[in-house]
Amino acid sequence: MCACVNQCLCLLCVEAMLMDGSMVRAYVRAGLVAAAGVTFTFTNRCGGTVWPGVLANSGSAPLETTGFALGPGEARSLAAPAGWSGRFWARTGCAFDGTSGGKCATGDCGSGEAECHGSGAAPPATLVEFTLGGGGGGKEDYYDVSLVDGYNVPVVVEPSAAGCPATGCLVDLNERCPPELRAAEGCRSACEAFDRPEYCCSGAFGGPDTCRPSAYSQAFKAACPRAYSYAYDDATSTFTCAASAAYSVTFCPRAGTSSRYDRRRMHMT
Repeated sequence: MCACVNQCLCLLCVEAMLMDGSMVRAYVRAGLVAAAGVTFTFTNRCGGTVWPGVLANSGSAPLETTGFALGPGEARSLAAPAGWSGRFWARTGCAFDGTSGGKCATGDCGSGEAECHGSGAAPPATLVEFTLGGGGGGKEDYYDVSLVDGYNVPVVVEPSAAGCPATGCLVDLNERCPPELRAAEGCRSACEAFDRPEYCCSGAFGGPDTCRPSAYSQAFKAACPRAYSYAYDDATSTFTCAASAAYSVTFCPRAGTSSRYDRRRMHMT
C-alpha cells in the first residue's frame, strides 16, 4: 500500500496500484529515462517565422515532433531521453498547403509539411548537432554547430550548466557569401557548389590527413570560429558538457538578444 507524502506522489501511487506488474516496471523505466534526459528550448529571434526540423540519428528514438512552426519571438521546448543523438535546423520561407505539397526556401526536408518524418535538411542549412552522453562514460554531452552543409540562418547553442561553453555562428554569412557559393536564400558549402573530393573530403581526400581546409572553409571559420567549417574541423568545433539539464537553441540571436550571446564569446580564447 502506498503512503501519500504529497499530491504528486499520491497520483503516482494510484496509477501504480491500477497497473499490473509489467506496466509498473515500464512506467518506472520511462520515468527514469525522462529524469536523466535533457530539455531543448528553441527560440526564434528572426524577423519571420522559421520551421525547426528535428532528425534523430539511427538508433535514437524520434522526439515528440520532427518539425514545427516557430513565429518571431516564440519559443518551444522538447524533451530528449538520455543517450539521444540527432540534429536540428531552421527551415525558412516555407509554404505548406495541407496536402504534403509544401516547400521551404532553405533547409527543406522534402516532406511537404511541417513534420519532416525522418528526413534531413537539403543544403544549404546551418545544423545543430547533439550526442547526449557520448563521452565521459556516458556523463558528457557532445554538441556543435556545423556549416559543413552550408548556412542559412545564424544560430547559438547555450547549455544551462555553468562552465559549459556556448557555440554557434552569429554572423550573417549570406551577406558575405562568395558569388559562386550563393543560393537563393543561403550560402552553399564548397562541396555542395563544386562537388569535388578535395572540398567534400571524399575519395583520395577522405581522411583528416588528406582533407585540409579550403579557402572557402577558412572564410567560414574566420567568420564563425566555433562552428564546423569542413568535415574534419573537430578540434575547435566539438564541445562537451557534463550533466547539463537543458540547452537553448536560438535562431538569429543578434536580433534583440541578451549579453549572454555577446559576439566575443563566439570567438576562441
